[in-house]
Amino acid sequence: MKYTVVYEKAPENYAAYVPDLPGCVATGATLDEVKENIRGAISFHIEGLRLEREPVPHPQSWAELVEV
Repeated sequence: MKYTVVYEKAPENYAAYVPDLPGCVATGATLDEVKENIRGAISFHIEGLRLEREPVPHPQSWAELVEV
């Protein structure tokens, strides 16, 4: 499965979250670090859902850049 990840630049680091997996977030000092961390967070989040016998949400979100 492929999930949409939203990346944000914070004043001191980078942050990421997954709209289809509420609570699945990560941070990192660099963009590369946050990308690595969110991959791990997604895997960990899904593993936790499965252990708790909760449904794993299917990806439904997407992102697009809109020029104005």
